[in-house]
This record gives sequence, structure tokens and C-alpha cells, in this order.
Amino acid sequence: MPPHRRIDTDGHPTVAELADSIRTHKVWSTGLLAVERKASGDVIGYCGLVDSGRGAAGEPELAFELLRRVWCQGYATEASLAVLDWARSSGYERLWATVWDWNTASRRVLAKVGFTETERKEVDAVRGTTLFTTRRL
Repeated sequence: MPPHRRIDTDGHPTVAELADSIRTHKVWSTGLLAVERKASGDVIGYCGLVDSGRGAAGEPELAFELLRRVWCQGYATEASLAVLDWARSSGYERLWATVWDWNTASRRVLAKVGFTETERKEVDAVRGTTLFTTRRL
């Protein structure tokens, strides 16, 4: 887990604080959006486009992360498809995404929504290998 998303010793950020932060930031053509379940309105994660600087200029990265308790229920796929529509309507022609080689569930989501793995990889001796994927819109 990246340091900026770790919960500190005081228990912050809480899920409510993260949800509030996502909800209150203005949405541009890139940004993370809260993923909420329609029936209950609870925030279960985020999905969106980020400019991480690791891809080609003008090609943001699709990013998603959901709470473990809602994994394998189709929410990541549904949220990713909505973000792909948003990206297309914002004028993007191609997106990319990264995923750990050991994260079979996220690799499956990316394949389902049309991403293809490339030859590009980054190896981290501790965390494993990051795979790069792309998708034309």
C-alpha cells in the first residue's frame, strides 16, 4: 500500500475522510471518483483517471481500488467501464493502467474492460513486477 493511503497511528484517514475528500474535489478530465453502491449509498472505493507521469503525455492512467469486503462482485468492472465512457467523452484516445503481476483479480478486470498487457514492466525486489497495459478508446 502506498504511504499516502496508509492509516496513521491515530486512525486517519478514515474511510469517511477519504470519501469526503473524493466527493469534495472538483472533477476535471482526470481525477478519482468515489465508488458508491446505489442501494446503500456507502462508499466502497475509488475509480478514475490519474496523471501519474509514468505514461505517454496526454494519456492518463486508469486507477481503481475497492474495499476488500466488496471484491469479486463486479464493482471494479462496472466502475472502470463508467470511467472509460467518461474518458472517451473527454476526448482521450488511449489510456493505460498498471497492475502488479501477482494481482490476478485486477488483471482480470483490466482484461474484461479491454486493456492489453504490453512488454513494459518495472521490477521491484520487494513488491514484485508492475505490468503496463493499454487500451484504445
